[in-house]
Amino acid sequence: MSDIVKGHLSASFTVVIWALTFISTKVLLELFLPIEILFVRFLIGFLVLTIVSRKFLPFKSWREERYYIVAGLFGVFLYYYLENVALTYTLAMNVGIIGSVSPFMTALISRFVLKQGMIPRVFILGFICSMIGISLISLSGTLNVNPIGDGLALVATICWASYSLIVKKISEFGYGTIATTQRIFFYGLLFMLPVLVITLDKFDFSRFLQVESLGNLLFLGIGASALCFVTWNFSVKNLGAVRAAVYIYTIPMLTTIASVLILGERLTLKTFIGILLTLTGLLLSELPNFIQQRKKES
Repeated sequence: MSDIVKGHLSASFTVVIWALTFISTKVLLELFLPIEILFVRFLIGFLVLTIVSRKFLPFKSWREERYYIVAGLFGVFLYYYLENVALTYTLAMNVGIIGSVSPFMTALISRFVLKQGMIPRVFILGFICSMIGISLISLSGTLNVNPIGDGLALVATICWASYSLIVKKISEFGYGTIATTQRIFFYGLLFMLPVLVITLDKFDFSRFLQVESLGNLLFLGIGASALCFVTWNFSVKNLGAVRAAVYIYTIPMLTTIASVLILGERLTLKTFIGILLTLTGLLLSELPNFIQQRKKES
């Protein structure tokens, strides 16, 4: 089997796992609090990464360490916590679709906050298209419920966009991916601890003994949090950034299909049109990057 084929299989595996995380979390929310799911998930992921790496990054300076701290705050704690809370209010398909606009938020923060890069006209067109799509999705259900969850999901994308820009800076330090991810997970867990202690009134360990609960927690911790970043890096290495990125845009569609088949969520015509507009906007916004990267890789 060629490396190209392995790359495609690896990318397919990764996006399927990531798409199913919304479903898995939605199921766990019937027995667990959002912060419980989050803490256990990343504790498992941290332990797996520690076993694999068998060492920790050395402390260099607080000037460097602050990037790991902020990355843990935005990318591990705030992003996933807001996403988990959003799932208690709205549909899994909504959270999955809205989460896909993170590239927009990354570009906007980079341009208007960090004063880096330019915003092409096609990007603006894509952004408007996706915002209309998200509005249709948000207004497709009960007005006094969905806007809360959808709003939290949208705020979560801002957190993820901030995290992405911070990780870009961390990558310049020259450390391995496993070691840096382990460090970010560590600080994310530290931020979760106070919320866990304050929120948790009592702890029922019997929930973890249920096959469904244990299976979903291991799926999120080992599969989605520890394994997928390895398989995704393998895909990018063998396919290139352009071809691998195309797989990311299938996640909202896969999440929607899974939520309908597994959770029995209802797909309305308005939601379907919203999905199409959101995905079209994403593709339009990424078109300049696709063209530029394709030239570099050819």
